[in-house]
Amino acid sequence: MPDIAERLDRWVGQGRDFAVATVVAVGGSAPRPPGAARAVDADGTATGSVCGGCVEGAVYELCRQALGDGETVPERFGYSDEDAFAVGLTCGGVIDILVTPVRADGPARPVFATAPAAAARGEAAAVARIAEGPARLRGRTLLVRPDGSYDGFGAHPEPDRNERLRAVGVTELEPARRRSPIGLDLGARTPEETALSIAAEIVAGRRGGSGISPTGAHTPIHRDTAVRPAGRIGSVA
Repeated sequence: MPDIAERLDRWVGQGRDFAVATVVAVGGSAPRPPGAARAVDADGTATGSVCGGCVEGAVYELCRQALGDGETVPERFGYSDEDAFAVGLTCGGVIDILVTPVRADGPARPVFATAPAAAARGEAAAVARIAEGPARLRGRTLLVRPDGSYDGFGAHPEPDRNERLRAVGVTELEPARRRSPIGLDLGARTPEETALSIAAEIVAGRRGGSGISPTGAHTPIHRDTAVRPAGRIGSVA
C-alpha cells in the first residue's frame, strides 16, 4: 500500500470515496506479496496493482461493487483444471484479496484519512483489517503507530464501545464476559510485552489462576487442568 499512499492521501483530501483491494495471503507462484494494493475511486480512476495484470480487471470490478453496496468483499484468485476458463493467475499461484470500501459514511474512513498521509510523509504505521469472520466485522480497520497508539475499531471510550458492539449484533451477555483493558499488569511498554501480558491473562482465565506471584502466596504453580462447564455446580442422576 505505500506505493499508492500519496494518491490515496489526495483522494481523502478531495473528499472522494474509493475502495482498496489488498493482497492478504498468497500461495505458490504469486506475482505480488501480501500488502500489495489497488484502489479505485467513485469516478472509476484506478491506481496500484495486486498481481501485475492477470486479474486486475476482476479486482477493479470488485472495487466498483464494494463502492456501490458498501460491503467488504473477500475473494480468491487462482487456477484449477476444473475451472480453467475462470479469471485466475496464469502463473499457477493463488492470491486472497480483501476489498474494503472507504466511503464518507463508512467505518474505514477515519483510518484511511490518517494512514496514507503518514505513509506519504515517510512515517511508520500499520493498518490492520479483519479479513475473516462474520460479515458484519470483515473489513473493520485499525491504525497502529510505533508508539503503541491506535485509531479505528476499538479505539473508543467504554460506553461508546458497548453501543458499537450492540450495533453489530453482539448480545447483552457477551460484553459482560469481555475483559477491558485486557492483560495483566506487567508494566508492559513494547508491543511484545503487551502481547505477553494479554496471553498471561488468557492462560490465567482458562486455568483459574489469580495472576498474582506465587512467591509467599502458598498457591500451587500447576493446577488441575479439568475445566468445569460454565454455570454448572453439580448434577442430579
